[in-house]
Amino acid sequence: MKRLSLLILPVLLALSGCASVFTNPAPGSTVAEVIALKGQPDAQYQDGNTTLLEWSVPAYGDHAWMARIGPDGKLISYKQVLTRENFGSIRINEFTKNDVLKTVGHPTETEMSPLSGYEIWSYRYLEEGIWHSMMHVFFDSNGVVRKMENGQDPMYLLD
Repeated sequence: MKRLSLLILPVLLALSGCASVFTNPAPGSTVAEVIALKGQPDAQYQDGNTTLLEWSVPAYGDHAWMARIGPDGKLISYKQVLTRENFGSIRINEFTKNDVLKTVGHPTETEMSPLSGYEIWSYRYLEEGIWHSMMHVFFDSNGVVRKMENGQDPMYLLD
């Protein structure tokens, strides 16, 4: 048993340096405390009288986080935003690019469809926390959402 604990100790010490990765800031934390814990955000948005801080998804990741900061500079909420529920809240023919950014953050990939003229933002995410999926959001030339499509993440398709 002593030998096992000696083998585990370096792993635990290494993980303790990454504690902020696994620790969410508590509601009521100041902006400075949130940034000290999570690092500099990738983007910031004004949403009414609150501010959203985004930590966007890496190229092959399937999670992104948003902190909502109240007018008093304190954390209201901190959550993972790439979820079926959040994608479901995007209203076709109403939401703009800015609305989508405030809802699910920056896309993993972007492209233009030469046939339709749509700009397509694609997001990797875990549907139901299990299935590797991609959500595609299609914008017209005015930046309004015109349709959405969901499917399996091609990165995980078998040859």
